[in-house]
Amino acid sequence: MKQSNILPLEEVLSSRGRIRILEILVKVGEINISELSRRTRLNHSSVIAHLQILKRADLVEEKIFGRIKIYRFKSETLRGRAIKSLIELWDTSFSTV
Repeated sequence: MKQSNILPLEEVLSSRGRIRILEILVKVGEINISELSRRTRLNHSSVIAHLQILKRADLVEEKIFGRIKIYRFKSETLRGRAIKSLIELWDTSFSTV
């Protein structure tokens, strides 16, 4: 049964920026937006827009500590585990070529 509040897979994975953000979050777990912007080489506004979509997809959660926002990949969810497995499998397949 499809949940109406969860975004379709094609919308979540239709952007290179979102995929880069997911790859980083899977590897590091938690990161602040400035560091995420630096590592992805995307501007702050783009990173925020991508993170909003990933939050709606229930793959990322936001923690706020004053003015600092930390984003965490939700690896404990079924979708989170699936995305993490895909990213890890994809990275492994490239490293063996």
